[in-house]
Parts: sequence; C-alpha cells; structure tokens
Amino acid sequence: MNFGMETELIEFKKTTGELKEGVISLTSMLNKNGQGTLYFGVRNDGEILGQQIGDRTLREISQGIANAIKPQVIPTIIMELCDDKNVIKVTVEGDEKPYSAYGKYYMRTADEDREISPQQLRNLMLSVSDSIVNIEANNQELSFDQLKMLYAGNNLTLRENTFEQNLNLLTRDGTYNLMAAILADINSYSIKVAVFRGTDKTNLIKRNEYGYKCMLVAVKQVLDYMEALNDTAVDVGGSLRKEIRLFDFPCFREAWLNACLHNRWSRQTPPAVYMFEDRIEVISVGGLPEGLTLEEFYEGKSKPVNLELQQIMVRLDYIEQTGHGVPLIVSKYGKEVFDITENFITVTIPLNKDKVLEKDLQLAKEDGLDEYDQKMLNLMKENSNITVHELSVQIGVGTTTITKHIRVLREKGIIERAGSKKKGQWVIKEETLWFS
Repeated sequence: MNFGMETELIEFKKTTGELKEGVISLTSMLNKNGQGTLYFGVRNDGEILGQQIGDRTLREISQGIANAIKPQVIPTIIMELCDDKNVIKVTVEGDEKPYSAYGKYYMRTADEDREISPQQLRNLMLSVSDSIVNIEANNQELSFDQLKMLYAGNNLTLRENTFEQNLNLLTRDGTYNLMAAILADINSYSIKVAVFRGTDKTNLIKRNEYGYKCMLVAVKQVLDYMEALNDTAVDVGGSLRKEIRLFDFPCFREAWLNACLHNRWSRQTPPAVYMFEDRIEVISVGGLPEGLTLEEFYEGKSKPVNLELQQIMVRLDYIEQTGHGVPLIVSKYGKEVFDITENFITVTIPLNKDKVLEKDLQLAKEDGLDEYDQKMLNLMKENSNITVHELSVQIGVGTTTITKHIRVLREKGIIERAGSKKKGQWVIKEETLWFS
C-alpha cells in the first residue's frame, strides 16, 4: 500500500521526531484551505515506514499542536494499521485565520510550506474580515421566498426552522449576515448589463438592471438576456449546415458565474457585464484569492472567495466543483482575455460580429432586403425602443424613407411593433430566414 503524493491538504512525516515541521505544515494548510491532514510514519513519496507509538506519543502530539498553533485548534489524532505497520493520522479544521506556528505565519503552496510576508499576512486578514458570512447585514428584516423557490425547483426541501443556520445565513451572534442580504428577496444590490455603441463607454445604448432581488435569480436573468442577444447566422453553403454564433455562450456562462461567486460583495459593488461592438467584458470586484497563484488560477484550481455561497450554487446546479471554467475560457481564447489586478478581474470575450453580419447581409439580399433595411434591423436589435427619428438620424435618411422601409419589413413579417406607438418596442421575428 502506498499513500500517494503530498498535496495542499496532506503532508507526510517519517516520525514524530519531525513534529515541529509537521505542525508548521498543519498551520500552512489551515491558512490555505481551512483544513489539513498530517501522517507520521510515512515517507514523503507515500511509502509506509511505520511509527513507534508509546504511552505518551499521542498526548505529546496533541500538546505540541496546542502550544504551537494560535489561535488554538483541536486536532483529531488516531492510530491506523496499514500493511501491519502503525501510522498516526492528525487532522485539523478551523475558520479563524490567520493561524501561526511558533509565532510565524505560513501558507501552503502545492506540497510546500512557505512563510508569508507582512503584506501577504495583511491580505489574508483582510480576506477573513471580508467574508460574507462574518459581516452583519445592514437590514435585518429579510425574507427568502425566491431562494426557497429555487430549492423547490430543484426538488430540494428547506426546513423552515433550520434553513438559515444550514445555509450559513447567520453570523456567530445569530444575526443575518451579508450572504443572507444578497440572497434575500429584497436588497440594495443592482446587477447591471450595459450595451454600448462602438468600442468604448461614450455612447450607452441600453442598460438593464437585474438586482434588488435574490442574487441567484438575477444571475439567471442575466444569462437568459445574454443568450437572447447571442444572434445566430446560418451558413447553408456546402454539404453541412453551420451556425455562426455572436459569442461563445458556454465561455460567457462560466465567466459570469465565476464573477458572481468570487466577487468581493463586502465592497458593495456587484459584478457587471459590458457589451461593446467587438467584445463582452465580465467584471468582478477583487483580485485573486489570497494564496492562489496565477498559474494555479489558469490551471483551474479553485479557492473560492465565498465558500458558503459556492456550496449553495453547487447544490442548485448553477456551478460544478470541477474547476473547468477558467481552462475552458483559456482553451477557447487564451490567457490574454483575463485582466487581473489587485481590485478587479475582467474577462474579455471577443464577438464574431463581422462573421455574423457578413452572413446576415447575404441572407438579407436573398430575402429581398437592401442596405437601409439591414441597418435598421441592426439598430433595432441593439435598441428595441429606438424611434423613427433616431433611426433617421443614425442612418442619414429622412423619416419618410424610414417609415416606408418599416412598412416593407412589417409586410414581410420580419418585424412587428409591440405596445403603443410612443412606448412600444420593435420585435425582430427570429423565426424568419434572415435570422434563422
């Protein structure tokens, strides 16, 4: 039998003569992952050597941990028989970061224990104080009907008298925490999706707000909206039917869900989506989690900023704990689409707009549409509330010409008007050939 390799959660020591080094390893694992396991009697390549165990061996390990690790943790220490040899297994858990060993602070990286700098220590302490389960919500009059409906929709039952504790919606003092606030039916967090003309923020076309409600409901609404914007052109040339999407929706979905999960909600700024003519930007607040390297990030190793929120999102099938989101985006677009700073992570997803428009123009000609029709349809897609006057100004023709083209498009069944003349919206009939 071989125990395998050391990891961020497992450390091997040959004997209890390496107790001090083992305690340091436990501390570094606590600071990185909130838990760790240490084996005595195992070589670092996983081979079992066995450990001599006397009357005081387990007690000495317990006392050594109690005296060295601050804040104090209570380890679980057991003796195991493997291949007729005794090994000692020590496990610790704790959520009172940062932990020190012999007066110094350490962080686990792969299978190494590294002493952290004063700046890293400050960042670690800040991340703990930023935890959405430790911060008390400003509003204590909260309800969770929308959250309960999400659970019911997944055939999951929440017990009325215990769900707040089970979902970690309460602080240690029993008050609602920040996570409870962002998952409540009514809150102060507004998630925005903004659409701009051009490649910068000077010309805002449309801004949709999906906040002030249970964050998970808003997250889903953003996904639905962006999926609706993901126009498809169909290339019927050749022997196979080929669809050209405006952007890769699975990549956007991963970027958006990660932004909501890892956002530093304590800074009072929700994640956002900005759509330009050539790209989509998904922005979340807060850089890489403390203790996670850039290389580990690109490899898909997960260290959630909001662990308790992750557990809820996994339970409701929003995300998986496979860590495939970042590698998926990197495989499609490369690492350069990630812009990571101390305060923000921005994921830029390019648009295939030229390809889609090229195919749209081809289909438009086949359907008897001219250049003005094409321009009008593009503007209506970008802003369904656009007026005849605005179409006239942006296309550069008179309102009489615009009105004639609108009549032709309506007669062809390509567009229709929903609502009143002043407050209605243009509806593009996506089932037509032009948009099929």
